[in-house]
Order: sequence, then C-alpha cells, then structure tokens
Amino acid sequence: MDKIRSHKIKLVEATSDQLLIEPNIRNEVKTIAIGSDHTGYEMKKIVIKYLREKGYIIIDVGTNSNDSCDYPDFALEIAKKRLTGECERGIMLDATGIPSSIVINKLPGIRAATCYNEFTAKSAREHNNACVLCVGAKSLGEETIKSIIDVFLSTQFAGGRHQRRLDKITAIEQKLLNSKKS
Repeated sequence: MDKIRSHKIKLVEATSDQLLIEPNIRNEVKTIAIGSDHTGYEMKKIVIKYLREKGYIIIDVGTNSNDSCDYPDFALEIAKKRLTGECERGIMLDATGIPSSIVINKLPGIRAATCYNEFTAKSAREHNNACVLCVGAKSLGEETIKSIIDVFLSTQFAGGRHQRRLDKITAIEQKLLNSKKS
C-alpha cells in the first residue's frame, strides 16, 4: 500500500461489469483468420482484399480454389488460430454460414455466430462476445457482407448481464468436459 500511496495511485472499487472482460485479448482487432469452403472462395478473395485495404493482418487458412472441399476443415483451422491467440477475430465463409458456426461452436471457449445483417453482427459481439463471424457467401451480397464484417469488427462486448450469461455457457462447457473425463 505504501508504494501505491507514494506514486499517488488511487484505488477505486469496481463492479464486475466495469472490469475488462477479456484481459488477454486486445480491444483493437489487428489480425483476422479467414477461411472458406469452395462456395465461399470467390467471396473470400474479395473480403481479404477489402480487409487488407483497411490495414488488417490476414491469416488465410484456405481453401485456395473453387474445387469441392469440406467446410469443417477450414472452420476448425480458424478456431485453432483464435484459441491459440494468433488472431483476435475469425471470419468463415460458406454457403449460408450455418454449418461452419456449428463446427466452431463444438470447441469449448470459442463462440461463432452466423450473421445475416448488421443487427445480428452487433448483437453477436455486444451481447455474446462472439469472436468468429460466419457468413453465407451464397445467401448474401458483397456489400452486405462487407457491412456485416465492419460492424462485427468494430463492436465491443458490453459485459454486465451478458457476461453473467456467458459464464453460464462456460459452466455448461466445463460440466460436459468433466463428464467426459469420468
């Protein structure tokens, strides 16, 4: 306490919703892992160019052609990059966004959201602290996808009552993991 006083630092009490929610994750998004299956490949190229022009660092996990491939392979790679801290956010493009979000949400500690407009993108970040955006390259147009991405990347998690709900999800994950060990 004496060192604190000598440096004229004032301690204040904070409620849980005033605390930084993700101390190990920078609030500023700099690096994005991006992937697609064959249905999202052409849109992925457009999105990568768009994001690089905005100054983001891109980790492209594939696919690298229009040849038929399996979305779980690329969705999993994005999830791994996020879980290891190699990126702050991920974006996965498949036909609808739904199948990839199912894959990514199988991994404990990570949240993916299929978003189809700006409202769902904002809610996914603000309320659910989603870190991976899954979008439908065949169900949405280029400008809509860009707008969804912009909202998703710029929206911060609100914390508060939303953190309490996410804590319940984490508890469910832990319970399931512990039951598998038994």
